[in-house]
Amino acid sequence: MIAARTCFLFFIMLPFFLAAQPEVEYAHKSLVKILEKEGIGMQQLQELHFRQNGGYAAETAGKFFAVNSANVSQYHYMYVGRVNSCRAGGCSVPGNAGTDMSSEYFDYFILFDKRGGIVRVHVFNYRATHGYEICSRGWLRQFSGYNGSEKPEVGKTIDGISGATISVHAITSDVRQRTDQLQGFLVSQ
Repeated sequence: MIAARTCFLFFIMLPFFLAAQPEVEYAHKSLVKILEKEGIGMQQLQELHFRQNGGYAAETAGKFFAVNSANVSQYHYMYVGRVNSCRAGGCSVPGNAGTDMSSEYFDYFILFDKRGGIVRVHVFNYRATHGYEICSRGWLRQFSGYNGSEKPEVGKTIDGISGATISVHAITSDVRQRTDQLQGFLVSQ
């Protein structure tokens, strides 16, 4: 009887355990490798904490860091975070990223220059059923140089990808929001 109850509870609770997302890996090996090429160690990163006033501190599923390095590096700021994306067929509007913990997701980082312009974007943990094409370095290069002055728009300044519509809109929106957030922080300093 106890074994039957345990088995029943296991199968009832299984979807909740499967739906839980692991934490974002802030020191992912691809990030460490890129920083090491610039002579930057993870110990040289200082987490940034944005104030709630000024309208630039939106809730994020990630963290911003300042790169404290005596080396002359092109990277001065960094964002590592997660984009929750809708399950295939689960969103009726492109770019309407889900926020529940059972949604599909991908983790990525943005490396910024000293003025808050994007130097590089890299997706390192893609956990969705469709849209993997956004991980392509060539496609992600479209964000290089973006500094918040001109809004990136899918179909205009950002190429769409057939079969990856939801992911394209989700990462484009998140990159814009995180760049705006960093720009707001830099203006307030």
